[in-house]
Amino acid sequence: MSKLQPDAGRSRLALNGISCVYGAFTAVDGLNLEIVPGEFVSLLGPSGCGKTTTLRMIAGFIRPTAGTITMDGEVISAPGAALPPERRQMSMIFQSYAIWPNMTVAENVAFGLKLRHLGREAIRAKVTEMLETVKLGALADRYPAELSGGQQQRVALARAMVIQPRVLLLDEPLSNLDANLREEMRFEIRRLHDAFHFTTVYVTHDQGEAMVTSDRIAVMNAGRIEQVDPPYLLYTRPRTRFVAGFIGRTNFMNGACGAQHVTFDRFALPRAMFADGGAGLHGDVTFSVRPQSIALHRAPAAAMRFGCLVAGRLLERAFLGETWDYVVAPEDSLLRLKVAALPFQVFEVGETVWLEFDPEQMAPIARDVSV
Repeated sequence: MSKLQPDAGRSRLALNGISCVYGAFTAVDGLNLEIVPGEFVSLLGPSGCGKTTTLRMIAGFIRPTAGTITMDGEVISAPGAALPPERRQMSMIFQSYAIWPNMTVAENVAFGLKLRHLGREAIRAKVTEMLETVKLGALADRYPAELSGGQQQRVALARAMVIQPRVLLLDEPLSNLDANLREEMRFEIRRLHDAFHFTTVYVTHDQGEAMVTSDRIAVMNAGRIEQVDPPYLLYTRPRTRFVAGFIGRTNFMNGACGAQHVTFDRFALPRAMFADGGAGLHGDVTFSVRPQSIALHRAPAAAMRFGCLVAGRLLERAFLGETWDYVVAPEDSLLRLKVAALPFQVFEVGETVWLEFDPEQMAPIARDVSV
């Protein structure tokens, strides 16, 4: 029978209107977020958006200047009082890993269990099982200096998880790894979450990390959350210009909504072909259009799926191995649209092409949304 109980770390976390103000600077501004037991939520945004400050308020290192943080209904942070970090039953993993260089892998992982005064056999069993789970069983007697960056990160994860925290906090844990290791560790973190289902808050500025690891992503900007959604919805249905531009590449197209058509610069698309038959479209609307949602053709007869065809001229191209990146100008238009195509779809600069739009993939966005 497993010595580790997957359900032990499931706690509900609620951030209720929390703010953090330093003099005239507001780092976090009235933030609301509820994380259900066992959920993996990433705080994603550029440097200075308040994501790490938010994580440190959850951990108890910073006290909010307004609002409350509750865990399973109990207030753990408020302006007047806060539960000390050591009493929150949380584990936090930092960018630097912070593993002890003078301890072996097994001793590092056992450290938190010894502080909890578990018996020697119980510690040995839990450490052995956790090291096998993170694929470090054969390296138990090695020291950190003898490990790769990815292996050191696994030690940090094992040490944080073996104590079965109520909430697991990760502050940009992959930022010190090279690109290949970062990609590998994204999937490793998700695998471990699927194994243990700890309630997890993950801070990153890397959208790829957030997309791979998260159940939901909270995109932050200037101390506020602009949108919280699962990765697929966040990418395909961004609500604001900031979210659309931060999560992947996109084209912004301004349109005027009429009774029958949505008119762009020198061309129009049938209103009825937009999501929900265009029922929610009114007046002037900005759309987020992903490069891979636009298809390219040499002749109009080749594209009859949507029937939304616009003639254009190919201005630029770059081959990226897995895709071609094209820049196309619709005929007589000032628009410059990024289009992604498969490697075998080769077009020449200066060539006349036909752009095929799928209006259902064109997401209307708002200027400002507060969650």
